[in-house]
Amino acid sequence: MTYCVALKMDERLIFMSDTRTNAGVDNISKFRKMFTWSVPGERVITLMTAGNLATTQSVVSLLDERSKAPEERNPSLMQVPTLFQAARLIGETLAEVVSSHAEEGQKAEAAFGATLIMGGQIAGMEPRLFMIYAEGNFVEAGEETPFFQIGETKYGRPIILRAFDPAMSVEQALRLLCVSFDSTLRANLSVGMPLDVHIYEGDSFVEGPKFRIEENNPFFQTISEEWGQALKSALDGLPEFNVPENGSAGSA
Repeated sequence: MTYCVALKMDERLIFMSDTRTNAGVDNISKFRKMFTWSVPGERVITLMTAGNLATTQSVVSLLDERSKAPEERNPSLMQVPTLFQAARLIGETLAEVVSSHAEEGQKAEAAFGATLIMGGQIAGMEPRLFMIYAEGNFVEAGEETPFFQIGETKYGRPIILRAFDPAMSVEQALRLLCVSFDSTLRANLSVGMPLDVHIYEGDSFVEGPKFRIEENNPFFQTISEEWGQALKSALDGLPEFNVPENGSAGSA
Protein backbone atom coordinates (compact mmCIF):
# COMPACT_ATOMS: atom_id res chain seq x y z
CA MET A 1 0.00 0.00 0.00
CA THR A 2 1.02 3.65 -0.09
CA TYR A 3 0.46 6.97 1.62
CA CYS A 4 1.19 10.24 -0.19
CA VAL A 5 0.12 13.78 0.68
CA ALA A 6 0.46 17.08 -1.17
CA LEU A 7 -0.38 20.43 0.46
CA LYS A 8 -1.28 23.50 -1.61
CA MET A 9 -0.22 26.40 0.57
CA ASP A 10 -0.28 30.15 0.12
CA GLU A 11 3.38 30.38 -0.90
CA ARG A 12 4.46 26.82 -1.69
CA LEU A 13 3.60 23.21 -2.43
CA ILE A 14 4.78 20.45 -0.09
CA PHE A 15 4.86 16.78 -1.11
CA MET A 16 5.49 13.76 1.15
CA SER A 17 5.34 10.04 0.30
CA ASP A 18 6.26 6.77 1.91
CA THR A 19 8.41 4.17 0.14
CA ARG A 20 6.95 0.78 1.09
CA THR A 21 5.40 -1.71 -1.32
CA ASN A 22 4.31 -5.20 -0.47
CA ALA A 23 2.83 -8.26 -2.09
CA GLY A 24 2.22 -10.12 1.15
CA VAL A 25 3.56 -10.10 4.69
CA ASP A 26 6.81 -11.75 3.63
CA ASN A 27 7.44 -9.72 0.47
CA ILE A 28 8.12 -6.11 1.43
CA SER A 29 10.25 -3.75 -0.65
CA LYS A 30 11.10 -0.08 -0.89
CA PHE A 31 10.39 1.92 -4.05
CA ARG A 32 10.48 5.63 -4.70
CA LYS A 33 6.99 7.05 -5.29
CA MET A 34 7.92 10.69 -5.87
CA PHE A 35 9.35 11.99 -9.15
CA THR A 36 10.25 15.48 -10.35
CA TRP A 37 10.88 17.03 -13.76
CA SER A 38 12.10 20.57 -14.16
CA VAL A 39 13.43 23.21 -16.51
CA PRO A 40 15.12 25.77 -14.21
CA GLY A 41 13.50 29.15 -14.53
CA GLU A 42 10.59 27.77 -16.56
CA ARG A 43 8.79 24.86 -14.87
CA VAL A 44 8.82 22.33 -12.04
CA ILE A 45 6.50 19.31 -12.01
CA THR A 46 6.32 16.75 -9.18
CA LEU A 47 4.42 13.46 -9.39
CA MET A 48 3.51 11.00 -6.62
CA THR A 49 2.09 7.54 -7.30
CA ALA A 50 -0.13 4.99 -5.57
CA GLY A 51 -1.51 1.71 -6.86
CA ASN A 52 -0.17 -1.16 -8.91
CA LEU A 53 3.63 -0.85 -8.99
CA ALA A 54 4.00 -2.13 -12.56
CA THR A 55 1.46 0.45 -13.73
CA THR A 56 3.01 3.40 -11.93
CA GLN A 57 6.55 2.49 -13.01
CA SER A 58 5.39 2.21 -16.62
CA VAL A 59 3.70 5.62 -16.44
CA VAL A 60 6.79 7.29 -14.98
CA SER A 61 9.08 5.60 -17.50
CA LEU A 62 6.91 6.69 -20.43
CA LEU A 63 6.72 10.27 -19.19
CA ASP A 64 10.46 10.33 -18.64
CA GLU A 65 11.36 8.84 -22.02
CA ARG A 66 8.98 11.14 -23.91
CA SER A 67 10.35 14.15 -22.06
CA LYS A 68 13.91 13.27 -23.07
CA ALA A 69 12.88 12.69 -26.70
CA PRO A 70 10.25 15.39 -27.31
CA GLU A 71 10.43 14.95 -31.09
CA GLU A 72 8.81 11.55 -30.59
CA ARG A 73 5.97 12.95 -28.46
CA ASN A 74 4.70 16.46 -29.02
CA PRO A 75 3.88 17.93 -26.65
CA SER A 76 5.90 16.19 -23.94
CA LEU A 77 5.67 16.90 -20.22
CA MET A 78 8.43 19.48 -20.70
CA GLN A 79 6.58 21.24 -23.52
CA VAL A 80 2.93 21.46 -22.45
CA PRO A 81 1.94 25.13 -22.02
CA THR A 82 -0.07 24.71 -18.80
CA LEU A 83 -0.30 22.38 -15.82
CA PHE A 84 -3.86 21.58 -16.87
CA GLN A 85 -2.41 20.18 -20.10
CA ALA A 86 0.23 18.34 -18.05
CA ALA A 87 -2.53 16.73 -15.95
CA ARG A 88 -4.35 15.71 -19.11
CA LEU A 89 -1.17 14.25 -20.62
CA ILE A 90 -0.39 12.28 -17.48
CA GLY A 91 -3.99 11.08 -17.27
CA GLU A 92 -3.90 9.89 -20.89
CA THR A 93 -0.62 8.08 -20.23
CA LEU A 94 -2.04 6.39 -17.13
CA ALA A 95 -5.19 5.29 -18.98
CA GLU A 96 -3.02 4.04 -21.85
CA VAL A 97 -0.94 1.86 -19.52
CA VAL A 98 -3.96 0.44 -17.67
CA SER A 99 -5.69 -0.31 -20.98
CA SER A 100 -2.60 -2.04 -22.37
CA HIS A 101 -2.65 -4.51 -19.47
CA ALA A 102 -6.28 -5.39 -20.28
CA GLU A 103 -5.46 -5.85 -23.97
CA GLU A 104 -2.67 -8.25 -23.01
CA GLY A 105 -5.26 -10.61 -21.56
CA GLN A 106 -5.45 -9.51 -17.95
CA LYS A 107 -8.77 -10.33 -16.28
CA ALA A 108 -9.53 -6.98 -14.65
CA GLU A 109 -8.33 -3.46 -15.33
CA ALA A 110 -9.05 -2.53 -11.70
CA ALA A 111 -6.21 -4.77 -10.53
CA PHE A 112 -3.78 -2.59 -12.49
CA GLY A 113 -5.23 0.75 -11.48
CA ALA A 114 -3.36 3.64 -9.93
CA THR A 115 -3.97 7.13 -8.60
CA LEU A 116 -1.52 10.00 -8.98
CA ILE A 117 -0.92 13.44 -7.50
CA MET A 118 0.75 16.01 -9.74
CA GLY A 119 1.68 19.55 -8.82
CA GLY A 120 4.07 22.32 -9.69
CA GLN A 121 4.27 25.54 -11.63
CA ILE A 122 4.93 26.79 -15.16
CA ALA A 123 6.26 30.30 -15.74
CA GLY A 124 3.55 32.92 -16.07
CA MET A 125 1.02 30.89 -14.07
CA GLU A 126 0.17 30.08 -10.49
CA PRO A 127 1.23 26.86 -8.72
CA ARG A 128 -1.41 24.16 -9.20
CA LEU A 129 -2.17 20.72 -7.77
CA PHE A 130 -4.12 17.84 -9.34
CA MET A 131 -5.29 14.33 -8.46
CA ILE A 132 -5.35 12.00 -11.47
CA TYR A 133 -7.39 8.78 -11.66
CA ALA A 134 -6.86 5.52 -13.55
CA GLU A 135 -9.54 6.43 -16.11
CA GLY A 136 -7.47 9.46 -17.10
CA ASN A 137 -9.73 12.09 -15.55
CA PHE A 138 -8.57 14.45 -12.82
CA VAL A 139 -9.59 17.09 -10.27
CA GLU A 140 -7.77 20.21 -9.11
CA ALA A 141 -7.12 21.41 -5.57
CA GLY A 142 -8.76 24.67 -4.59
CA GLU A 143 -9.72 26.76 -1.59
CA GLU A 144 -12.21 24.18 -0.29
CA THR A 145 -9.87 21.25 -0.96
CA PRO A 146 -6.31 22.57 -0.53
CA PHE A 147 -4.64 19.17 -0.16
CA PHE A 148 -4.74 15.73 -1.75
CA GLN A 149 -3.99 12.25 -0.38
CA ILE A 150 -3.65 8.94 -2.17
CA GLY A 151 -3.19 5.39 -0.94
CA GLU A 152 -4.00 4.55 2.68
CA THR A 153 -5.61 7.89 3.53
CA LYS A 154 -8.11 7.23 6.30
CA TYR A 155 -5.76 7.23 9.30
CA GLY A 156 -3.92 10.46 8.56
CA ARG A 157 -6.75 12.45 7.00
CA PRO A 158 -8.58 13.58 10.19
CA ILE A 159 -5.38 15.19 11.50
CA ILE A 160 -4.88 17.25 8.34
CA LEU A 161 -8.56 18.19 8.17
CA ARG A 162 -8.48 19.56 11.72
CA ALA A 163 -5.14 21.36 11.66
CA PHE A 164 -4.10 22.33 8.13
CA ASP A 165 -3.91 26.03 7.35
CA PRO A 166 -2.57 27.16 3.94
CA ALA A 167 -0.90 30.12 5.68
CA MET A 168 1.16 27.98 8.07
CA SER A 169 4.96 27.95 7.89
CA VAL A 170 7.09 25.23 6.32
CA GLU A 171 8.06 24.01 9.78
CA GLN A 172 4.43 23.80 10.90
CA ALA A 173 3.41 21.98 7.72
CA LEU A 174 6.18 19.42 8.07
CA ARG A 175 5.21 18.84 11.68
CA LEU A 176 1.60 18.29 10.62
CA LEU A 177 2.62 15.87 7.87
CA CYS A 178 4.86 13.90 10.23
CA VAL A 179 1.95 13.49 12.67
CA SER A 180 -0.31 12.37 9.82
CA PHE A 181 2.23 9.85 8.58
CA ASP A 182 3.02 8.61 12.09
CA SER A 183 -0.66 7.88 12.69
CA THR A 184 -0.82 5.99 9.38
CA LEU A 185 2.37 4.04 10.03
CA ARG A 186 1.10 2.89 13.40
CA ALA A 187 -2.27 1.78 11.99
CA ASN A 188 -1.17 0.08 8.76
CA LEU A 189 1.96 -2.00 8.28
CA SER A 190 1.70 -1.67 4.50
CA VAL A 191 2.88 1.95 4.81
CA GLY A 192 6.49 2.36 5.84
CA MET A 193 9.56 4.51 6.22
CA PRO A 194 11.59 6.19 4.87
CA LEU A 195 9.57 9.20 3.76
CA ASP A 196 10.44 11.36 0.75
CA VAL A 197 9.83 15.12 0.86
CA HIS A 198 9.88 17.89 -1.75
CA ILE A 199 9.23 21.53 -0.87
CA TYR A 200 8.52 23.75 -3.87
CA GLU A 201 8.59 27.50 -3.22
CA GLY A 202 6.10 29.34 -5.41
CA ASP A 203 7.54 31.45 -8.26
CA SER A 204 11.04 29.99 -7.77
CA PHE A 205 10.83 27.74 -10.85
CA VAL A 206 13.57 25.50 -9.46
CA GLU A 207 13.32 22.29 -7.47
CA GLY A 208 13.23 23.11 -3.77
CA PRO A 209 14.62 21.11 -0.85
CA LYS A 210 14.32 17.36 -1.49
CA PHE A 211 15.21 15.01 1.30
CA ARG A 212 14.42 11.65 2.89
CA ILE A 213 13.27 11.11 6.48
CA GLU A 214 14.71 7.81 7.70
CA GLU A 215 13.18 5.68 10.43
CA ASN A 216 15.81 6.79 12.96
CA ASN A 217 15.35 10.50 12.21
CA PRO A 218 15.47 12.32 15.61
CA PHE A 219 12.84 14.90 14.61
CA PHE A 220 10.35 12.27 13.47
CA GLN A 221 10.95 10.14 16.56
CA THR A 222 10.37 13.15 18.80
CA ILE A 223 7.19 14.11 16.95
CA SER A 224 5.89 10.55 17.28
CA GLU A 225 6.62 10.29 20.99
CA GLU A 226 5.37 13.74 21.95
CA TRP A 227 2.23 13.43 19.83
CA GLY A 228 1.35 10.20 21.64
CA GLN A 229 1.91 11.86 25.00
CA ALA A 230 -0.12 14.91 23.97
CA LEU A 231 -3.05 12.71 22.93
CA LYS A 232 -3.04 10.95 26.30
CA SER A 233 -2.88 14.27 28.14
CA ALA A 234 -5.70 15.70 26.05
CA LEU A 235 -7.84 12.62 26.69
CA ASP A 236 -7.23 12.83 30.43
CA GLY A 237 -8.25 16.49 30.37
CA LEU A 238 -11.61 15.93 28.69
CA PRO A 239 -14.82 15.90 30.79
CA GLU A 240 -15.82 12.53 32.16
CA PHE A 241 -18.89 10.86 30.71
CA ASN A 242 -21.63 10.28 33.26
CA VAL A 243 -23.29 6.94 32.63
CA PRO A 244 -27.05 7.33 33.26
CA GLU A 245 -28.87 4.75 35.29
CA ASN A 246 -32.01 4.84 33.13
CA GLY A 247 -30.20 4.33 29.82
CA SER A 248 -30.65 7.90 28.51
CA ALA A 249 -27.76 9.87 27.05
CA GLY A 250 -25.12 10.95 29.52
CA SER A 251 -23.83 14.47 30.07
CA ALA A 252 -20.64 15.99 31.30
